[in-house]
Amino acid sequence: MADDWTEDEYVEYLHGERRSFAWVLQRYGGLTPVEAANAALKRYPYEASDAPFRGLIFHDHSWHWAMLAIHGDDYTVEHPELVDPPPEYDALR
Repeated sequence: MADDWTEDEYVEYLHGERRSFAWVLQRYGGLTPVEAANAALKRYPYEASDAPFRGLIFHDHSWHWAMLAIHGDDYTVEHPELVDPPPEYDALR
């Protein structure tokens, strides 16, 4: 996973996940752009290259983490229509 990435690749992916996470929080969670950006920074902090488990959060896409933040652990049951992201989300990636 992120262990094999260069620093530039890690940072690029990190920024992409932050951007996608913030987009979902704005679109589906009703957060303002500033609130969503702050939440994304908190959810996806920069991890130093020697940090244990660096990039582990990337094992699930930002869509999943944002849905958990908005709807909770049961979002897949209570909102099955949100299990898969829409094309607009995929276009961000």
